[in-house]
Amino acid sequence: MAKHNDTSPEGRSVRVLRVGEQVRHVLSEILLRGDVHDEVLADATVSVTEVRISPDLRNATVFIKPLLGKEETAVLKALRTNTAYLQREVARRIKMKYAAKLKFVADESFDEGGHVENLLREPKVAQDLDQAE
Repeated sequence: MAKHNDTSPEGRSVRVLRVGEQVRHVLSEILLRGDVHDEVLADATVSVTEVRISPDLRNATVFIKPLLGKEETAVLKALRTNTAYLQREVARRIKMKYAAKLKFVADESFDEGGHVENLLREPKVAQDLDQAE
């Protein structure tokens, strides 16, 4: 009997993507409501941009970005300090068999996008783009 392999273009299964999205929503809700009793997190608006879960659902890399990039290192430190609480809450709210180990990382994709946009606006590049049209 053929094994049905339901995977996304990136090679991650739909189940892994779905769980990652659920974790993202739960973390966003926790941070928005201020459930974490931490002064830094209470004063900062933090966006959870993406959660990548390992195929065994045991490890999760959480990409975050504070509003306007303010105090990114302080926010990361506060999140890492409160990781145990966040892991318990995620496991409880999603009803996972195992609490995924959360690893918080700054999301650099916005910075990369800004860099590409700046490159496209340079006079030499803009000149080439105008000629192509």
